[in-house]
Amino acid sequence: MKNFEGKTAVVTGGASGIGFGLAEKLAQEKMQVVIADVEEEALGRAVEELRQYQHRVIGIKTDVLIEESVRELFIRAEEEYGNIHVLCNNAGIGANSGDKAIWEIEKNDWDWVMGVNYYGVLYGIQSFLPHMIDHGEEGHVVTTVSLAGLVPGEGTYGVSKHAVLALTEALKSDLTKKESKIGASVLCPGFVNTNIMDSERNRPHHLQKESDQIGDKTAEEMMRLMLKQGKEPSEIAEIVFQSIKDEIFYILPHPAWDDALKNHFENILSRKKLDLPSADSIAEIFKPREDGEKY
Repeated sequence: MKNFEGKTAVVTGGASGIGFGLAEKLAQEKMQVVIADVEEEALGRAVEELRQYQHRVIGIKTDVLIEESVRELFIRAEEEYGNIHVLCNNAGIGANSGDKAIWEIEKNDWDWVMGVNYYGVLYGIQSFLPHMIDHGEEGHVVTTVSLAGLVPGEGTYGVSKHAVLALTEALKSDLTKKESKIGASVLCPGFVNTNIMDSERNRPHHLQKESDQIGDKTAEEMMRLMLKQGKEPSEIAEIVFQSIKDEIFYILPHPAWDDALKNHFENILSRKKLDLPSADSIAEIFKPREDGEKY
């Protein structure tokens, strides 16, 4: 996709973080932007902020956990702007399963994390792609995954991100087979200055934790620090926009992780046992790099 002006983009989870960065960038490129988010107050602030710069932006409260809500998002977006050209399946949540092993995690945690991170993307694809293909114009789908979808991870979050990566790879394969004008990308960032660690604020009542989950507070504090020191959403948005133009599928905005990715895939090809990160290798990640590149 090369031409953006006057066309329409829909961004889920667009009221904050990477989603807002994407919405802002696409609006700056003179697109009409629909911001979808489950947080109504944050959604209103995001729309107001972008409209101050005379951008054509509307907000639609959407809960990607609910298929009907995503379908309603499509209906209202099409009614407002007509053809949809860019879909950013960005809404996602972090997860803290405490010290529980994978077989000990309760059903409510699985239903919430997989519901938002995986099914929320699937609902977006099912709701928007038939329309985007049928209108015959160029378009693009960006799915926000994570580096957690490319390396060994833990808990519900890592599983959900591997799943949504595979889902988007399948989407790209099918679009290619059908010779569609719609492209696809997966965005796999490292640390970004967002509030993903506070995802619990949006957990629905019927999926509340059934038991206390005590995690490593030191690790949580370190993660919050690394996120705060990570790249800004606006930096990620610039990279994503250029990647759409260049038809790049795997968007990896954090080169500092390249060696870790290479080691992981070399271990796969060498038929070795799963090489989990050691305490020393994790500590190494938190050290500032001489080239200034952020993790």
